[in-house]
Amino acid sequence: MELPLIYKITGLTIFAYLLGSIPWGLLLTRYFSSVNILEQGSGNIGATNVRRLAGWHFGLMTLVGDVLKGLVPVCLARNMLDVEGIGPQLFIYIVALSSFSGHLFPIYLGFKNGGKGVATTFGCFLVISVWACLTSLLTFMVAIWVTNRASIGSLAASAVLPLAVLIETSLLLPAVCTAMFTIMIFLRHKDNIKRILRGTEPVIWKNRD
Repeated sequence: MELPLIYKITGLTIFAYLLGSIPWGLLLTRYFSSVNILEQGSGNIGATNVRRLAGWHFGLMTLVGDVLKGLVPVCLARNMLDVEGIGPQLFIYIVALSSFSGHLFPIYLGFKNGGKGVATTFGCFLVISVWACLTSLLTFMVAIWVTNRASIGSLAASAVLPLAVLIETSLLLPAVCTAMFTIMIFLRHKDNIKRILRGTEPVIWKNRD
């Protein structure tokens, strides 16, 4: 007998949170390097801190893992539900926010030391809105090229995302849901914002002209 849809949605939402909670950066560096990312650098489990402490290869693997946290459950939700109409789209956003929340507040780490959510958000919106995602990615790349700082690229990309979703859908609800991602990303970057204002935020390429 097939499970009722509400059970499937509830199960998928829980799965999304548990998947989002997996600290790929911590696992990779703990088992394949001598770096303890929780006690070094920013103490963050995300790809940027992993790259700085353990190198580009570990940073890239962490990035891929964090993107998949968002992409996999949202893809499952989209295939499970008819994407036409506000109701099914709202459920897809709930699943996306659940995965995003898991990354920020991972249950496996006592709801602490979570990432900043940029890569996981990117994975979610690769499924939800490719156009908005690519617009945000382009903004990220331009901001990094101009400023040489990953945090500024992340903040610029997240700020553009709700507007891009609003332009694409012409609907307020998806834009409001997307703004929740942006607000949380900005809150998680509060220390970066302070350093940006002081002019002490680390650069990506130290020897760039």
